[in-house]
Amino acid sequence: MSLLKTENVVMQFGGVVAVNDLNIDIKKGELAALIGPNGAGKTTAFNVITGVYAPTKGKVLFSPVDSVGVTNEIDITARKPNKITNLGIARTFQNIRLFKELTVMENVLVATHQNVDFNFLSATLRLPKAIRGELKAKQDCELLLDRMGLIDLKDEKASSLPYGQQRHLEIARALATDPQLLLLDEPAAGMNPQETDELTDLILKLKTDFGLTIFMIEHHMDLVMEISDHIYVLDFGCTIAKGTPDQIQNDPKVIEAYLGVDADVED
Repeated sequence: MSLLKTENVVMQFGGVVAVNDLNIDIKKGELAALIGPNGAGKTTAFNVITGVYAPTKGKVLFSPVDSVGVTNEIDITARKPNKITNLGIARTFQNIRLFKELTVMENVLVATHQNVDFNFLSATLRLPKAIRGELKAKQDCELLLDRMGLIDLKDEKASSLPYGQQRHLEIARALATDPQLLLLDEPAAGMNPQETDELTDLILKLKTDFGLTIFMIEHHMDLVMEISDHIYVLDFGCTIAKGTPDQIQNDPKVIEAYLGVDADVED
């Protein structure tokens, strides 16, 4: 069953076509990857999916399961990012975007605001409903931090964490929105080999323990090939290949896009 689809998506900035005729189909429960050289249009594709950009052409379709277990396909093309988050899509970014001066717990609590069932007035007046809601939010965040291995750091400032743990915290904050689809934009960027191995284990754990569908952009090919079910390859905004890791590793177009061709070699 498809969870996310794009239909002939084009994203054009003036005369530059950043994404051209993008068609992806992410199945529920799948771990898919979007790869390609720098400047291929990968982050632009994520920005279209999450409502940062309205595509020049095409559609983005999302099929979440609602509270009573019914799946409905929703056209989320050009919806505002907060509305898309409310539907069940969360993301992280290439550059970590934590609130550096807030604690680990506060960073995660910020992401729960959309799920609370009390309003500003009841919170200001400290009405029982608001107090109960705040307590539940804190309990849920503590459980999440525990599962992410960050519970012992909950009172530490985000800026004091090592780089790898900051990445984990950013993922925890995304999970606090209770997503069905998690988009990870280069989660291993800047990590050393040990941190990358820990991240690989974490991503697999998230998929299993949280029942998530995951779609990631990543340049670390060992990570991509090890854990992906399906891979899409972009080059200059166009999809040049899609398939399993084995198929992608042996695709001549992918090899050419990454390694180039020798100008002195003739056919």
